[in-house]
Amino acid sequence: MRALAQFVMRGPLQAGAVAAIAMTVPLLFWVGAAVVGLVILRLGISQGLSIGLWALLPGLGWAWVGQDPTAVSVLLLVMVMAAVLRASLSWEKALLSGAGLTLVMGALLPILYSGLLDQLVQAGVEFYQSYEVEAPVAGGQLETVIRETMVASMAGMFLAMGIGMTMLARSWQAGLDNPGGFQREFHSLRLSVPVALGCVLAIVAGPYLGLNALLLAWAAGLPLFLAALGLVHGVVALRGMGSHWLVMFYVALMLLGPSLMFLLLVVAFVDSWLDIRGRIKSSGSAE
Repeated sequence: MRALAQFVMRGPLQAGAVAAIAMTVPLLFWVGAAVVGLVILRLGISQGLSIGLWALLPGLGWAWVGQDPTAVSVLLLVMVMAAVLRASLSWEKALLSGAGLTLVMGALLPILYSGLLDQLVQAGVEFYQSYEVEAPVAGGQLETVIRETMVASMAGMFLAMGIGMTMLARSWQAGLDNPGGFQREFHSLRLSVPVALGCVLAIVAGPYLGLNALLLAWAAGLPLFLAALGLVHGVVALRGMGSHWLVMFYVALMLLGPSLMFLLLVVAFVDSWLDIRGRIKSSGSAE
């Protein structure tokens, strides 16, 4: 990956070619998005946008002809988050900008891809009918629930991939300019109290706002979840516990799934108030 980042940084022709080709090839769009993010972070927003236009064209082709908005959605999310990160040097603001754009995408998906969603909803309804599963709601409400779930899942996955590619671009930039810089940023990632409180309120109040509660949960939950991961990595590094603890943590995350994820959201919220890593540093200095 470092060799790819070095090749891309040789000039706009190389960067544009890699981004466009990667966005054209199925399942490689994430490379194109990360390349555009790297250009924005290292060379500036204006140069990043010019390279992003070359990547945007095949992404729009997939979205229009192939009826698959994944590539263009992830690219737009990476461009926005990378631009905010470069301008503010704040992962918190970058994550919030991505969450806001995800809510907009969630609102546009039923309008731009009504046919695709109709097919997914019909498949969901047929699942309940073919397997004789007792539906949680009846009649047209079932279709509404399935539609909102599909929209939230699609937009949420776009955000998750967008965050991942922005982090990949940042790690590439750090590898070229500041080795170890991304690791320090990630280990210190922590949401401020107002932002953490806002995320929790959005998750809790979602079902009562008349909006897509699951979409709100995705948009508000992912920043908290990422902050929790940063806390885990940071604590392991401060304590010198070794990478095998991280391996066990991610194995437990896969096995326990939602239960551990919910606990991580709570821990991230608590950390915004208590600053757990700061307390570990203080105790270490006292010793």
